[in-house]
Amino acid sequence: MKKTDRAIEEKICPLEFAVNAISGKWKIPIVWRINQGEKRPSEMLRGIVKVDRRVLNQQLKELERDGILRKEVFKELPPRVEYTLTPLGKSLVEVLWKLNDWGESLLVEKNDSHC
Repeated sequence: MKKTDRAIEEKICPLEFAVNAISGKWKIPIVWRINQGEKRPSEMLRGIVKVDRRVLNQQLKELERDGILRKEVFKELPPRVEYTLTPLGKSLVEVLWKLNDWGESLLVEKNDSHC
């Protein structure tokens, strides 16, 4: 029996790395809302209808860990936290605009094929 080479599990694929950084049901809407000017988690809870606070906080933490968001904690009562996009996060918004354009093309293609 011939022994086959196993795939290298530690291989780093930039596309896979990028997709993993933004995977999660609410990460793209979170980035989008922050880009639109919402900075506080309470604003995002109102704007993203079905997200629960625990999930929102987890996804904010992951986006911060991946360098997409920056968290600022204000030492006041009641405590206030605001998130802003890092330069890396701003470059992600540019990619999301391109993906949005691609999505529009995809919709047109889908609608044309049903005619």
